[in-house]
Amino acid sequence: MSAANAISRFERRYSLAVNCSSDEHCMKAPQDESEAVFASAAELFGLLSTPIRLRIISALCQGEKNVSQLLAEIDTTQPNMSQHLSTLYRAGVLGKRRDSTQIYYRIVNEQAAAICRSVCTQIALDVDEQAYA
Repeated sequence: MSAANAISRFERRYSLAVNCSSDEHCMKAPQDESEAVFASAAELFGLLSTPIRLRIISALCQGEKNVSQLLAEIDTTQPNMSQHLSTLYRAGVLGKRRDSTQIYYRIVNEQAAAICRSVCTQIALDVDEQAYA
């Protein structure tokens, strides 16, 4: 399913909870479901609210990398990198595998990566527009 179809389906499904004209027209179930959706979205946005985590996700969009490779791309300390990798792993955004002494990380939640990519791309476009305005 495309992102546009999913958004359209979400808007149709949850518009009842927002645009109710009478109490009997409003259904409790869609509102309860929409609360769960909004809570889940807020949790994901909270997880992505740290610039280093966005950089990690961006770096891993090109493929699996170990901590040393990530540190070569992202200016931070090894303990800080490990803390953020652990947070993203526990949240189910990243997966990992061990190969001898190295731990390799990869994206396992493509939805989180797509949201990250979409938001960062839009902001980059807005910054470019403002620079040329």
